[in-house]
Amino acid sequence: MITGSVTIHVAPTERQYAKPLAQMQRLIFPTLTDDELLRTDHFLRHLDLFPEGQFTALAHIHEKWLPAGSTSTFRISWNMLQKPHTFVELVDRGWFSHHNPRGEWLYGADMSVHPDYRRMGIASKLYAARRDLVRRLNLRGEVASAMIPGYERHRHHLSIEGYVRRVVAGELRDPTLSVQIKNGFVVKGILYDHITDPRADDCAALIVRENPHYNRARA
Repeated sequence: MITGSVTIHVAPTERQYAKPLAQMQRLIFPTLTDDELLRTDHFLRHLDLFPEGQFTALAHIHEKWLPAGSTSTFRISWNMLQKPHTFVELVDRGWFSHHNPRGEWLYGADMSVHPDYRRMGIASKLYAARRDLVRRLNLRGEVASAMIPGYERHRHHLSIEGYVRRVVAGELRDPTLSVQIKNGFVVKGILYDHITDPRADDCAALIVRENPHYNRARA
């Protein structure tokens, strides 16, 4: 764990960050399968498809800027989201082949913070970068599937639906979902058999953050 004051800067992802970001994936998401984790070639492909939708959080350590987290996104239509899908199907095993340059929604496929840099506000800075992108591109908003790892501590007395309701109400705190709610996301439902996470019976929460500045005329 990094201690002390650390300066964090969010910047567009560059090709030189692809390998270190890929190396973080297993540390950040220990339950995911190889098909669900992003590799170096995936990060490079994202930059070819949609460079403006990729962001890296850099930490200033020992006079160097080091990757400490990232977010990977692509544009998508709501019709695509309404079709039955798993996470790995929607992201096409990390290749983002469903990216639609005319899609009205930003799909947040990945939000990663290295364990050593947690509790530094990195996720909020990355969410802010995504929010600014949505405004700039005049998209309807963002959508994502939120992992809910905190459920494992409550599974003996709560259903997955009951747990999410209590997290939304602020009665319980989830390490992932609570951060997303704090950053303006709204839970729209439960995605069953969606992603490999035994802590939450492979479920995730469907979350949406609409763009209040969306201009239909401009679209």
